[in-house]
Amino acid sequence: MPKRVRAESKEKKLDIRDVARSAKVSVATVSRTMNLVPTVDEKLSRRVWQAIEELNFYPNTQARALKSGRSRIFGLILSEITNPFFPELVQGFEESAIKDGYEILITSISHDHSRMELAVRRMLERKVEGVAVMTFGVELPYLDRLAAADIPLVFVDDGPPVPRRTILQVDYATGIRQGVQHLAALGHQRIACISGPPQQLSSRLRYDAFLESMREMDLPIEPELLVKGDHTLQGGAAGARRLLSLQQPPTAVMCSNDLTAIGLLRAASQAHVSVPRDLSVIGFDDIHLADFVSPPLTTVRMSRAALAEAAVGALRSHAEASPDRIAPENARFVSIPTLLTVRRSTGLCAWP
Repeated sequence: MPKRVRAESKEKKLDIRDVARSAKVSVATVSRTMNLVPTVDEKLSRRVWQAIEELNFYPNTQARALKSGRSRIFGLILSEITNPFFPELVQGFEESAIKDGYEILITSISHDHSRMELAVRRMLERKVEGVAVMTFGVELPYLDRLAAADIPLVFVDDGPPVPRRTILQVDYATGIRQGVQHLAALGHQRIACISGPPQQLSSRLRYDAFLESMREMDLPIEPELLVKGDHTLQGGAAGARRLLSLQQPPTAVMCSNDLTAIGLLRAASQAHVSVPRDLSVIGFDDIHLADFVSPPLTTVRMSRAALAEAAVGALRSHAEASPDRIAPENARFVSIPTLLTVRRSTGLCAWP
């Protein structure tokens, strides 16, 4: 056999695992690099691309889809990538997908409708077998194009009435109730809340859970202690300054997410307010950073791994179901638990 033919035969046998071995990285890192995920370490990314070039590796996903009739690609749509919650979610989603033999196509829309249109077009072109819309209730156009193509969809909290959908319902109430009960047990009565963007369903659900928990504990709800935030560090700091400027500031604050709580911690430190001696703080999400701030943050844990595994499992269930078992008019619901994680940002109330 001529050398050129033997070389071409050898190239055809290469796959992503060969690239991972050559670059001395995981298969997941190769997949993230090839999908241009921005959170991949720069040094690892260079090694992957160098290995791809040296091996002359060109994954022909379109040819594979034509041959098998399946792309084995799942789409993942995120509202943003700057919040540490989402890269952690991406990691879990990718690990679950790769374990089950799927690749992923990721898009961060940053609340931009034009980017959403581009994302949907890319996913239709790549013939994805399902899409997880992890935007936590942001109103999104263009999803009807995915539904019209009979592509299974997964949403968090709620979603439009499209066929073959799964709703991941986060149990906000349990974790937030545990947080309010924890503060009440420490003697806190004057408890504030910095909520998230009202246009996000998840923010509204967390806020409603806080109010309901306060009522259950027969704790006073004071309008001046209810501050609207935006789920950013800056929003948390601004909310903290507003609360600390009150004639009678709160002794504890529940925040709609961890970034808000971390911004609050910084503003409190700048104002020489000690946490938890003068002010107890609780976040929501339990991002990795929450355990490394000072003091370590008490927070309500919402497992990214549970969200990712549930999303991939739902998409697989839809994608691999035989046509006679599909009930397009019915939505599937999967519950995602929450749990209070107590660290050192909460303490006994120092004020009567």
